[in-house]
Amino acid sequence: MNVVYEDNHIIIVNKESGEIVQGDKTGDTPLSDTVKDYIKTKYGKPGNVFLGVVHRLDRPVSGLVVFARTSKALTRLNEMFRKGEVEKTYWAITVSQPQSEEGEVVSWLVRNERQNKSYAYDREVSGSKKAVLHYRVIGCSDRYHLVEVRLLTGRHHQIRCQLAHIGCPIKGDLKYGAPRSNPDGSISLLSRKMHLVHPVSKQDITVEAPLPDDRLWQAMRI
Repeated sequence: MNVVYEDNHIIIVNKESGEIVQGDKTGDTPLSDTVKDYIKTKYGKPGNVFLGVVHRLDRPVSGLVVFARTSKALTRLNEMFRKGEVEKTYWAITVSQPQSEEGEVVSWLVRNERQNKSYAYDREVSGSKKAVLHYRVIGCSDRYHLVEVRLLTGRHHQIRCQLAHIGCPIKGDLKYGAPRSNPDGSISLLSRKMHLVHPVSKQDITVEAPLPDDRLWQAMRI
């Protein structure tokens, strides 16, 4: 497990693709349990370790996840995420290049619980939620394109769905139209950077995830 930042109130870790953030019906060990074990061992804490899950990343996505180590931090972080006060920057490798080098995508997303998938519309429809992201193309290879995405709303599968909607599915993301899967089952989406005001100390914190240990990601390095 790769800890990117920690103090008495919060801990930020780099999630590997394939890990789940919180327990689900698969019964696989979630990242939250791994972090609890790390804290228990490092600090010799007896009994149960408090750890609050503030947000999630999809299983095939890698990158930064922040957890709360105190109830005070959890309450404040929940409010900060709800208000969009945490700046999250993602990197995605797409199979097609966006028409413009930079732009804003505004869609209305409808989540299908049974399929665990979201559908994007260009106008508001019944049951939809407005989704907004900003993107810019920051790198290219012979076949793929590196796109930096800043989320302005937080919707189910938002980046995956909206990029696919503009004709740029993420490499490996079969659910949203990629032609092939990645060998390790990941999709080429990374929660790359996070900026927030510490929920207790009020200090500015900026953290960055390392690039996955993968030849294409390393080749895309800028």
